[in-house]
Parts: sequence; C-alpha cells; structure tokens
Amino acid sequence: MSASSATARWTRLFVLAGLGWFVCWQAAVVAGVGRPAVVVGLYGFVLHTVFGKAYALVPSYFDRALAFPRAPAVHFPLAVLGTAAVAGEAVGLVPTLWGTTGATLWALGCLVFVGTLVWSVRDNLSGGETGTSDAKADRRRVDRFANAFVPVALGYLLVGSVLSLDVGFGPLPTGGPPVTHLFAAGTAALLVFTLGFRLLPRFLVVTPRWPLVAVVLPAAAAGPLLLATAFGGGRWFHLGAGVQALALLGFAVAYVDMFLRSDRRRIGLYTVVVAAVAAAGVALFGVHMAVEGISSGVAAAHARLALLGFLGLAVVGVQYQFYPPTVASALGVDDRTAGVAVALLAVGVVAEGGGLLVGAEAAVEGGRWLALAGAVAHAVVLLAVFWTRRNRR
Repeated sequence: MSASSATARWTRLFVLAGLGWFVCWQAAVVAGVGRPAVVVGLYGFVLHTVFGKAYALVPSYFDRALAFPRAPAVHFPLAVLGTAAVAGEAVGLVPTLWGTTGATLWALGCLVFVGTLVWSVRDNLSGGETGTSDAKADRRRVDRFANAFVPVALGYLLVGSVLSLDVGFGPLPTGGPPVTHLFAAGTAALLVFTLGFRLLPRFLVVTPRWPLVAVVLPAAAAGPLLLATAFGGGRWFHLGAGVQALALLGFAVAYVDMFLRSDRRRIGLYTVVVAAVAAAGVALFGVHMAVEGISSGVAAAHARLALLGFLGLAVVGVQYQFYPPTVASALGVDDRTAGVAVALLAVGVVAEGGGLLVGAEAAVEGGRWLALAGAVAHAVVLLAVFWTRRNRR
C-alpha cells in the first residue's frame, strides 16, 4: 500500500469514528448527561474528523508530503480510547483513574498529530509555499496568509491537551469551559477558518474578499487566548468575546458572500451556509453573555449552537463535498436524503436553543430528538457512500 493510500485509509477511519461519536453525542444529549456530551461532541465528532482531514490537507497546502504516513495509525487508537475514557469518567461509568488515563492518551495522540504535521512542514512553517497552481495565482496571497495561522491552531491543541491533564500553564486555568474554548475556538474553529479559506473557495470557484480574510484570521487567533485567560468576566474577557465575535461574523459574511457570487449549488455548500448563520448566532450569544453576564439558559444555547450548529454543520457540509451523497444513489441515498439530515439537525438545534432560552422543556426535548434523527440520517448517508466506493474498487 502506498503512503498516500495509507493516509487516505486512516482518514476514512477517523471520519467513520467521528460518525459513531456523532450519533453517541446526540444520544447523550437526549439522555441529558450534560457536560460529558460536550466531550463526545467536541473530542469525538468534531476533532476526530478534523484530525483525519488535516493529515491529508495540511501537508499539501504547505506544498509538502506527510512525513510519517503511519502517524495516523498511531494517533487513531489514542484518540478513540482517550475520548471514550474521558467521556466514561465524566458520566461516572468508570473510575477517575480511567479519566486521567484517557486524558493522557488524548494528549499523546495530539502530540503525535501536531508533531507529525510540524515535522512535515518544518522548512515552511510560515506557509510561504502553498502548492497553489499558476492557474490560481490570484489566490496565493490568501493561501499564504491562511497557512500562517495553522501553527497557531496546532499550538492551541497542545496547550489545551496539557491543561486537560491538570498541569498548570501560565495564567490559563485547568479544565472546564476555558479549556473547551481552547479546543473548540482555538483549534476547531480556527482550522475551519484557515483551511476553509483555502478549501471552500475551490469548491465555490470564487476568491474570498481579502479584507474579510485579513480581519477574520487574526481575530480568530487572538480570541480564544483572551477568553481562556480571563474566562467569566473583566475587560479582557469582554475584549476576547468581541474579538471572537468579529471572527465568527466575518467568516459568516465571507462565506455567504462567496456562495452568492458562485454558481455552484451542492448540498454540502448549502449546509455550510447554515453553519455560517449559526456562527453569527454564536457570536451574538457570546457578546450578550460578556455584557449581561453568563446565565445557564443562554450558556447552554450558546454551547449547543457553537458545537452542533456551527462546527457540527460545517463538518457535515464539508463531508458532503468530499463524499457526495449521489455516489450512493444505487442504495437509495442522494442529495435529498442528505438534505433531510441537514434539516433535522438545523431545526433540532434551533428548537432546542429556543427552548433553552425561554424555558420550554417540550421544545428542548423535541429539538434533541430531531438532532439525534439527523445524526443517524447523516451517518447512514456517509456509510452508504463509503460502501458504494468500496464496492467499486
């Protein structure tokens, strides 16, 4: 098996594991287990998928090859077992020692991931070499600028992993929402922005507007650090909320603008539009909490909209671009099936979020069940695509 084939195989395994975590995440939310569901959603679904695709995309975007093709094979069990142990301990299914062991496995996996990518691009860390073809020379400025922020996202991942082990790191607190923001905003969202400004324009066949890119990426790089170091109040927290909101709103505007200028219309691209709208909502909730104080209902709605509405649907949308549902039309799966999955997820998160804000328990429960149905439908779509492609070889 060639190095590229091995990387592609492990990329698919990360995506498949992420699908399993996606369904488990929504089931955990329906069961009302609280914070453990965040672990499953962020570590399990979002970051597993990010890991898999980053192994394939990051080296190529730096005009390099993956230095250690077997690194994903080492990372995969560490990520899966680490997530399972941390989530199990948070629920109370396993002893505290298991949770500590899981956090250690997770951190080791992150070290493998970051170490492999950094070594792969070690002579091009600033991202000046982009692999951009001469035919797309007009995109090189955006590509170089986006590349420069990838190491920042990787740095957040390492810092968050260290803090998850209850190891002090300067002024940053260990555990809780600050660390969650390092992973969600610092790693996942920043990679969505950096890789997104390279990947999404190619899907849409348009170029993002430079002023928006120039605002979004620095804001997205600074916001998580400000939020984590002063989480809960104070001027630095207010500044962090404002800066992060600027990044989210800027990305939403940038993507919708590209979508409207493009003639490409695919279910995956529509899904990212929904994610962009959710990103704007996340920004507004964040600013509201910074100004008015953190209340349980708004905080819960903010977290759900951020993880499922923005990050979750962004991942789903990009997955549909890489794995088009129409590939599995022989199995009765197509864009309409994917559209149903996206609609269930979107309506579910809106219903749940609205219910959390106004205290309508029926809306909360109904929204959670819709999201679970959407996750199952999405998993069915991708599994059908994988099965069809496998049988065509």
